[in-house]
Amino acid sequence: MPRPTIRHIALFARDPKAVAEFYRDVFEMEITDSREKAEGSSYCVSDGYLTLVILPQRLDGSAAHGLNHFGFLVENSAEIRKRITDRGLVEPGKRPADRLYAEYRAVDPENNWFDISENGYDRRRAEARDDKQPVSV
Repeated sequence: MPRPTIRHIALFARDPKAVAEFYRDVFEMEITDSREKAEGSSYCVSDGYLTLVILPQRLDGSAAHGLNHFGFLVENSAEIRKRITDRGLVEPGKRPADRLYAEYRAVDPENNWFDISENGYDRRRAEARDDKQPVSV
């Protein structure tokens, strides 16, 4: 049997449209679906593989617990960081060298954490290792 794969992650947001537009504009994701409901609009944005479902947070509901952060593999982190600050958001912070896989941590308009990496999540950062050689994990 093939290994199961994660294909979507869902976030609660006070302004789902703004969050969807953030991921569209900064990471060139596509808004693939939107739904209007009495409790608010929801949006789906996709990179062509993984879909981020952005759901309206209701004051009378309880938000799910457990999501800490997610990560993006990018070709040019400087460009992505510029897109984020151009939107008036906090500049992504450099991750400590002992964080093996991501170079930067950032937040979206509703302070959901995400990592930014040019290195990729299947290879450790060189400055996080003693031997400074790529290591597959």
